Amino acid sequence: MSIDAWNQIKMYLLDANLWFGKTPEKALEEAYNEAVAIASIEKDYFNGKKISPEFGDYSDSVQSYFNSELEKSLKNIETRLTEFNASRLVVNAGRKKKLKFSELEPERASIILKKLEFIDEITSKYKAPQSLSSVIVDVPTTSEIISSKDKKRLNLTQFSTVDSSKKKTVEALKEDKPETSFLPRSLLGTFKRIKKELDPAAEEEVLKKFRKSKVKTIVSIRFILLLILVPLLVHQISKIAVVGPIVENFIRPPEAIQQIFINEDLEEEALMELQKYGDRLEFEVLIGKRAKIEPEEKKELLEEKAEEIAEEYYQRSSNAIENIFCDLISIFAFGLIIVSNKKEVEIFKSFMDELIYGLSDSAKAFIIILLTDMFVGFHSPHGWEVILASVARHFGLPENKEFNFLFIATFPVILDAVFKYWIFRYLNRSSPSAVATYKNMNE
Repeated sequence: MSIDAWNQIKMYLLDANLWFGKTPEKALEEAYNEAVAIASIEKDYFNGKKISPEFGDYSDSVQSYFNSELEKSLKNIETRLTEFNASRLVVNAGRKKKLKFSELEPERASIILKKLEFIDEITSKYKAPQSLSSVIVDVPTTSEIISSKDKKRLNLTQFSTVDSSKKKTVEALKEDKPETSFLPRSLLGTFKRIKKELDPAAEEEVLKKFRKSKVKTIVSIRFILLLILVPLLVHQISKIAVVGPIVENFIRPPEAIQQIFINEDLEEEALMELQKYGDRLEFEVLIGKRAKIEPEEKKELLEEKAEEIAEEYYQRSSNAIENIFCDLISIFAFGLIIVSNKKEVEIFKSFMDELIYGLSDSAKAFIIILLTDMFVGFHSPHGWEVILASVARHFGLPENKEFNFLFIATFPVILDAVFKYWIFRYLNRSSPSAVATYKNMNE
């Protein structure tokens, strides 16, 4: 028994050692993916050149977005390469015989070198004086005489080199921002646009951008329709084919007459409807529209109406239970579409960014005012009451006035605070003129 436990412990330790031994490659792979992301932005938006205002004719907000993405990727690259260097050092130190870079499998070593060269090629464009992919390799055998203090100093020097390179890279990003000139920026932009229009390859470039924009629009619209139609179809199909039969045959069988109403509100509605029917019969007799009804005949008419009302409200109660399960299935289908279409999600996000940033300041301010007045404005409580009543009816829940009042008193206030924080925290930075227009229109 003790031998089996010891073997199991050794297996756990071996698995942990193998997992930790793969840390350098995982860190290098993540750094390589960040470099690929930078190269993708360069290829798609800057004609394969560095991410800089001089190679792309974009607005300040769009260029600021590209710079922030670049800075984030460069920071991630440096972090992962630091992890790569440190983990290689620890892994090699933990082995009895240090594994030198030349002793790796030829194919594996070639892949590592290619990834490092690609990372250096991408990051060198942004004025990083020291290569971010400096690898800690084992010193030749003659270095064994170096004291442990010297080795620590060597490692600290290499880490400080990476940190200083990180600071210089951020400074290089700041230098890429357009500097103030003695000529207006709009005039320089006009000259640049004329120069681009006179370029023989300008027509081909415009067609290329148009095709790319067309594909992006088609993919985004198709993705929106997919997000809307698929959950709706899944909801209806699951209700007819799966959930409906299960509820009708097992959860609420027709024999269970006492389970007609799922809540007291439905019961009150049914009784009110039956009472109105009886009053209508008496009214029609009084005005001469119907002949005098005998008590037995009136009782038969009321019984027929009661059976009709019972069938109707039985279906409404069953439908409310079915909605709970069908909505869960629809939410699962919606999430599955999001997870399985990550590329389309990125394209849709880029499409929405271009659409929103392409609006004029007046249009942005109008949309903000429309949304805030609709959901948090003076008339919003009535809309929230309708929404809450519809949700309660959809799921077969009794309407709770106290909960409705509490929700209306708190949720729109929270939503208003989120709107204001977004406006003054983010919109004020990306589009200050839109914020000024919003203030003027709101006043």
